[in-house]
Amino acid sequence: MLQLYNTQSKRKETFEPLRPGIVRMYNCGPTVYSDPHIGNFRAFIFADLLRRYLEYKGLTVTQVMNLTDVGHILEDQDEGEDRMETAAKRENKDPWEIARRYANVFLTLVDRLGLRRASNYPRATDHIPEMIAMIERLIARGFAYVVNNAVYYDISKFPAYGKLSGNTPEQLIAGSRVEVNPDKRNPLDFALWKHDPRHVMQWDSPWGRGFPGWHIECSAMATKYLGDTLDIHTGGEDNIFPHHESEIAQSEGATSKPFVRYWLHARHLLVNGEKMSKSKGNFYTVNDVLAKGYSAAALRYALMAPHYRQAMNFSMEALDAARNAVQRLQDFKRSMTSASEAARSGADSTAPDASAATTCDELIENTRVRFESALDDDLNISEALAALFDFVRDANRTAPTGEPAWRMCRFLEKIDSVLNVMSPDSSELTTEEAELIAKREAARRAKDFKTSDAVRAELAKRGIIVEDTAAGTRWKRS
Repeated sequence: MLQLYNTQSKRKETFEPLRPGIVRMYNCGPTVYSDPHIGNFRAFIFADLLRRYLEYKGLTVTQVMNLTDVGHILEDQDEGEDRMETAAKRENKDPWEIARRYANVFLTLVDRLGLRRASNYPRATDHIPEMIAMIERLIARGFAYVVNNAVYYDISKFPAYGKLSGNTPEQLIAGSRVEVNPDKRNPLDFALWKHDPRHVMQWDSPWGRGFPGWHIECSAMATKYLGDTLDIHTGGEDNIFPHHESEIAQSEGATSKPFVRYWLHARHLLVNGEKMSKSKGNFYTVNDVLAKGYSAAALRYALMAPHYRQAMNFSMEALDAARNAVQRLQDFKRSMTSASEAARSGADSTAPDASAATTCDELIENTRVRFESALDDDLNISEALAALFDFVRDANRTAPTGEPAWRMCRFLEKIDSVLNVMSPDSSELTTEEAELIAKREAARRAKDFKTSDAVRAELAKRGIIVEDTAAGTRWKRS
């Protein structure tokens, strides 16, 4: 039975969706103003692992991840410069062009790193009417007030404010360095609709020209696509306060229903033990890492392998270890595939061994139980991977062929529906490399072994090892 750590209750809880068999999950997505960095994708890969395991268990998941393209002020404040406008000035382009560009970059990396596409990626700028409607409900119900063409949420009207983060209004005020805003009734009240004539991105509203606050965007889009009560909401731990705390206040103030049943948050990513920072020279975008020659599968593994509730220390050594781990899994899957296909094609005429089949089935079942038990324990990925590598070690000792090897292939495919790191991606090859592999295969079929050997040598110089099997040519990075 799946147990998940709920940030709100501060304990593990048995996961049961509100509607049997159907999970409604919202993930805080990127602000599309720059190339996504590895810390962003740690949270996104965690959400993908969760979704994949829920689907592995037979549940239907409706996943929504927002794209923030307006309203996210630097340092998550109510006043200041929008991140979209900062990027627009940096690149000398309009904010809408910036949003389109980096949304496309993000979705390209989603595919490259093997994340399943969400059911919907709503953009904030496409949902201004929904935000205005929710703000109007909050005003009508007494949770919000209008002043000087802006709208603020009155946290004094929501006594439960702080139930997610543990930050009570009294504690926040006592320890705050919040600048006094004469428009606010309370220093902690937050903006739902902002008025700033200097802001480039503006819309008409009942309160005058302006733009939405960051928090209201997620509340409006989440409830539009998933209903008033969500099963799961994820994000990075930096989202807990004020973003997710404010989402709860807005959504529950507007609907009088519980907003989210299970809150899950991934911890921060550090680089060599320090906070990632451009000034320290330890800031990595996803593309930075891929440009160093690491495969997308290796980066996915590196970001997925530490438990999501543990702070992750990213380093090149850890990335090298991830690359080796992925290579071991891919090599094993390749060998099992070759062994099973050789038997089915007649290249291996070894008689079936009943005891080997029994040993294979026992090994598969024991691994399945360990793998599922680990992930049922709040996605304990470390234990799940340990079970998988024990399986690889023990299977290599038995050297299965034929039917046992085929069963192991099917089992690996089931496991990899959760992990998604075991299949070499042809996108990891350059066009020239793919053409060389095709050229060698053609030369081999024509029995032109001189050309075949020459191309093999050229590929080896490029770090690509090709192997000839009964099922055809396979390749891997050295």
